Amino acid sequence: MTIYKGFPGGRVLIFTDHDPNPVILWPQRSLKVYNHSPTGFAWGYLGSGPAQLALALLLEETDQDTALRLHQRFKAEIIARLKGARWAISDLVIQQWLKRQPAPTSPAPEQEGA
Repeated sequence: MTIYKGFPGGRVLIFTDHDPNPVILWPQRSLKVYNHSPTGFAWGYLGSGPAQLALALLLEETDQDTALRLHQRFKAEIIARLKGARWAISDLVIQQWLKRQPAPTSPAPEQEGA
């Protein structure tokens, strides 16, 4: 199991069962996908810092296309509701949330002769 924990100042650590030492979740990977907040992560409201955190967490748990497609919804439903300077969320919670999301819609097939 993986647990993501937020700390004052926008710091996020990743704790896993197989490693006793936590790893810092840095925003750089998510910034390369979409730059919402170059100043880092935040939570507890609907803004650019929470959007960056939502994207970063989803990039840890799913592929880039899915993370990019769903991170604003994840921000609104999960990240904006994290209250206080400290919080924790497990990979299981994120995976359950992902399973409840609708599949992407495919573009309409092009009409022949159009």
